[in-house]
Amino acid sequence: VKFYNSLPTILLFLVVFLLISEQMKNRKPQNFPPGPTCYPFLGNIFSLDATQLHLQLTKMSDNYGNIFSLRLGGTDCVVINTYTKVKEALVDQADTFSGRPPNEVFKKINNYCFGKLLGTGISANNGYSWKQQRRFILSTLKNFGVGKRNLECSIKEEFNFLYQTIMNTEGKPFDAHYLINNAVSNIICSLVFGKRFEYTDKRFLNMLNLMSKGLKLQGSLWTQLYNSFPNLMELFPGPHKDMVSYFKQLCNFLNEEIKNHRAEWNPSSPRDFIDCYLSEIEKNDPEAGFHEQGLCDVLLDLFVAGTETTSTTLLWSFIYMMKYPEIQEKVQAEIDRVIGSLRQPCMADRPNMPYTDAVIHEIQRMANILPLNLPRFTSKNTTLGGYFIPKGTQIIPNLTSVLFDETQWKSPHSFNPQNFLNLQGEFVKPNAFLPFSAGKRACPGESLARMELFLFFTSFFQVFTLSPPVGTKTSLEYEFGITLSPKPFKMTARPRGQSSSQCEGVSASQ
Repeated sequence: VKFYNSLPTILLFLVVFLLISEQMKNRKPQNFPPGPTCYPFLGNIFSLDATQLHLQLTKMSDNYGNIFSLRLGGTDCVVINTYTKVKEALVDQADTFSGRPPNEVFKKINNYCFGKLLGTGISANNGYSWKQQRRFILSTLKNFGVGKRNLECSIKEEFNFLYQTIMNTEGKPFDAHYLINNAVSNIICSLVFGKRFEYTDKRFLNMLNLMSKGLKLQGSLWTQLYNSFPNLMELFPGPHKDMVSYFKQLCNFLNEEIKNHRAEWNPSSPRDFIDCYLSEIEKNDPEAGFHEQGLCDVLLDLFVAGTETTSTTLLWSFIYMMKYPEIQEKVQAEIDRVIGSLRQPCMADRPNMPYTDAVIHEIQRMANILPLNLPRFTSKNTTLGGYFIPKGTQIIPNLTSVLFDETQWKSPHSFNPQNFLNLQGEFVKPNAFLPFSAGKRACPGESLARMELFLFFTSFFQVFTLSPPVGTKTSLEYEFGITLSPKPFKMTARPRGQSSSQCEGVSASQ
């Protein structure tokens, strides 16, 4: 009886003790960036809009300044807004802001796929291993043609397959999502696997579908809750469990490709990226992460980064060209004037096509594919914008605030190719154009993505005119995740003023 009478007192004491412990644990250092008031234990998680977080964080800078703090569960985060401040962090203090924070979701995926946690790959890796993996990736992809002219042949050949598939729609509305995903993915697949996949390959299409769904979930509230409370979230069902399952299936697909490669591997005659990585494993530098789990992690990074961002940008390009048909006509006029209709575009044409180049860059800016970048981690105590940021603080570089910075762009909030053209009509790239991020964590596949975007975009509008299906309007609505992707849409692709025989002739010449 005495125990039950004292139970409320005991519970009250525990609650007060936990609240005081939480307050002491999360006490901010002196001169830490300001931010909104947060709830005990939960922080600011439930006061954030997970469907448009990039816009909310940009707007919050009006109240708290361009550098402010949030608390997500048990993690202090600092959000950096505007081009000037993002550059100051990622470029001027590149070493300090180049770390990647611990990620419970990645740990869970690795544990499910391999039964151990080695922290390899490049997207979630740090230190010596990350530097060695990144060096190897850049040099190996360069050896296989990235950034060089001979890769153009692969992209042109892939467009031929895409062209024929779109021609089979016979002018009827169709969803281009997985066609474009497959076409773009085949470029990285040709480098990594040494082969392409047919657009009717159900197994590969399923992998692309799982990848898209997994990336959307990675940017969701569920993922943030899991990263903040992993042990608690393990007790509950939800989309976070689905995400782990998606990536486990992707890893199984990649491991099967690795197994097939090893069976036919000839160290003296490397066919592709996997063969080169298998040779690197033989050098026996486990601290650098060169082992079969490391290979799978790197392939997952390349597979995701080499497909999703570029294909999503191309999908947005279709939407913007349907939304602004007058701009589509100007692009086609420049293509006709510089290239004509008898040959396919090549990278040597780009300097002579400033308007088309400006349109492609403006699509990248407005599409804002990676709105919050990937989080960073400070490797030592530092100051930024007059604020003290301690070692181990998670950093969110808000690229949305950079690509729409009102101090950097002529027309920051409207689609306008003039943002990339001077008064003489020449192409000029402003410093604030950072869709690939900046500093030591800048996208290693930037040169490949730029080549793919130019060649796919110009090849497409050389032979097709896009329009929305009759009776529909083009929407700029998006789905928020790690990437900003357009909501599902259909389009109509009409061959440009050519008979079917002429179309076949162009395709053959390509």
